[in-house]
This record gives sequence, C-alpha cells and structure tokens, in this order.
Amino acid sequence: MNPAEEKCVMVADEALPTGVLANTAAILGITLGARYPEVVGPDVTDASGVTHPGITTFPVPILKSDAEGLRALRQRLKDPAFQEVFTADFSDVAQSCQVYDEYEAKAARTPEDGHSYLALLLCGPKKQVNKLTGSMPLLR
Repeated sequence: MNPAEEKCVMVADEALPTGVLANTAAILGITLGARYPEVVGPDVTDASGVTHPGITTFPVPILKSDAEGLRALRQRLKDPAFQEVFTADFSDVAQSCQVYDEYEAKAARTPEDGHSYLALLLCGPKKQVNKLTGSMPLLR
C-alpha cells in the first residue's frame, strides 16, 4: 500500500458507546494489519534503548456517520466504480458473538440486510475513498 496514492479510513456509527467503539476500531485495525502487513513499520528504538513494536506507517482517520449512513455507504461500495476499494465491516452480528465459530454460523444464517454495521474500513485509491467519505466529519 502506497500512502501517496492510497488511503484508509474507518467510518463508525457515532452513536456507539465508547467501549464498543474502541473495540470495533481495534478489530478493524487487526483486519487492516492482516490484509496489508506491509503497512506496519519496523520496530523502533528510543533514546533510552527501549524497543517499541512497529505501528502503522500512515494515518487511519476515524470518521463518523449514523447507522443509515453506514448502510448507504456499504451499498455504494457495490458499485463497480469502487471495486478497487477494500472494505471490511464490523456488524452487530459479529459483535454479538463470543467465539469466531459462532460468528461464522450466525453470519451464514443472516442475510446482508440483517446486519447493522457498527463501522466500515475502506482502503484503496485516494480519489475513490475521498469520493465515498470526503464529506464525512472526523469522529471526536
């Protein structure tokens, strides 16, 4: 992933409680690192000689929307014009499960319109990501 040409953003439901929001961001961050391991920089050593594990080499702003806006964004991502944008989602279906096997089974029984999205992660060409999310404010 080239930060000069590509962009990643997370869009979260602004109504989420802080703990759920933090958990959702962590889960999608793990997905980002697994999908694009090259975005994690090398370990760094501080002036005291303490090593700190590598972190992301580019910013991932968290933008805000509401539940309807997330659903509409998820639908827009089906447009072939946005096929280069990688999308990961975290929904109520996933959040309600304790173990991954339970999530797999529950997702298999739940149609797409039965998912309420807590957040979406979008990574891809800057122009496309900006077209989808450029008017969304930062979550503060």
